[in-house]
Amino acid sequence: MNNSGMRSYMERRLPSSFKIQITSMVDMFVIILVFLIKSYSTSPINIQPTQDMTLPVSSVDADPIDVVKLMVSKKGIFLEEKKVIDFENGGLMKKDLDTNDPLFIAALFKELDTKAKMVKDISKVNDTLEFDGKILMQADKDLAYSILQKVMYTSMLAGYSDVKLAVNAKDF
Repeated sequence: MNNSGMRSYMERRLPSSFKIQITSMVDMFVIILVFLIKSYSTSPINIQPTQDMTLPVSSVDADPIDVVKLMVSKKGIFLEEKKVIDFENGGLMKKDLDTNDPLFIAALFKELDTKAKMVKDISKVNDTLEFDGKILMQADKDLAYSILQKVMYTSMLAGYSDVKLAVNAKDF
């Protein structure tokens, strides 16, 4: 087709009656945007309790910080997702407790102490990392306080004296 043939074809074409309806598409994007903004978290820490754990509900003013994560569920004690202690009937077994100090959990102390020493060794080489003794504890709301007391006592002896408790935020 030459240029004159192309021009005559363009002149003969009828104007199109098709118009793009973008209202639905704009609605869809607004819904997606609202969903993403609502689900966006400014906290760099993602706390995922296990299915058998229910965190207590409380008003929360501060975001969690990235520290060692300790989880106390009805099944046992976990340090950074590694099982340290198994519970029997929802509680500690006598073999896990020290005979001289009934609040001391030896296996938990060993794991926490190893973690603390590792961070302290790294901080000698890396100035940006410092051992601060902070730990984030997730605990099932139905656990006995005596178990949590033993866990916090053992954590303190291992150098983790700043224990933060993870909770579900109460909606106001």
